[in-house]
Amino acid sequence: MPNENFNDLAAFVTVAREESFTKAAAKLGVSQSALSQTIRGLEERLGMRLLTRTTRRVSPTAAGERLLQTAGPRFEEIQAELAALSEMRDRPTGTVRITAGEHAAVSVLASALEKFLPDNPDVKVEIIVDYGLTDIVAERFDAGVRLGEQVAKDMIAVPISPEVRMAVVGSPAYFRQHLWPETPQDLTAHNCINMRLPTYDNIFAWEFEKDGRELRVRVEGQLVFNNLAMRREAALRGLGLAYMPEDQVHQLLDKGELIRVLEDWCPPFAGYHLYYPNRRHPSPAFALVVEALRYRT
Repeated sequence: MPNENFNDLAAFVTVAREESFTKAAAKLGVSQSALSQTIRGLEERLGMRLLTRTTRRVSPTAAGERLLQTAGPRFEEIQAELAALSEMRDRPTGTVRITAGEHAAVSVLASALEKFLPDNPDVKVEIIVDYGLTDIVAERFDAGVRLGEQVAKDMIAVPISPEVRMAVVGSPAYFRQHLWPETPQDLTAHNCINMRLPTYDNIFAWEFEKDGRELRVRVEGQLVFNNLAMRREAALRGLGLAYMPEDQVHQLLDKGELIRVLEDWCPPFAGYHLYYPNRRHPSPAFALVVEALRYRT
């Protein structure tokens, strides 16, 4: 295909992704009729239909989907490279999109960015809290955050936190009415404050380990939350036992407002890592964010 037709491919990718000629035309800065003629010409040269048009939406055909999956990432790489070259002229600019779980976002990203952002006013960071194992390429994130053992082998992984440790905690008022659990199995007799993972829509099992023995206990209780703050507050009010990241309760433990149990069953484990595709050519803005988040012992 002649080089001048690469613009036609770019137009097709935009229409397929926007699923609308109107939106694509606005994004490309051309008229809807000119864009329609461009796509029609591309289909004629290829000898096959790439898009199915209805009154409500536009969607790629099987051939169009194949072309989109092949050409789309290539154009993104070219655009990223051009953006990187442009940024080299001036100070780093742009938006870095990161997906992370709530704890990582609160305990790691927020504190690191508090120091980074004031010195880099042209860099924006968008953080989407998601408990699932998000496909960062498909969802167009620049990077994701996972615990070390969850990072796929084909990704570049940068440590951004020390080891993480969990804690089972309850208030003094709760323990005045209930015996302390001696083993994780004893938790089945307690009123436990559960956590629902929004992405998977199920209750999180509490995980323990001691002397090489691993246990996953599905506890029961009257309360279920999907965030850290509400679980911590419920434990403070004596409404049950909570399974919390240690750093989220250590001040309350020091003050005696919460009591920790089963500490010997909660060893530390690999901390959080920022991960991104190894083929990604980092922009100056992204490279700065990575270095700002990198954990240094």
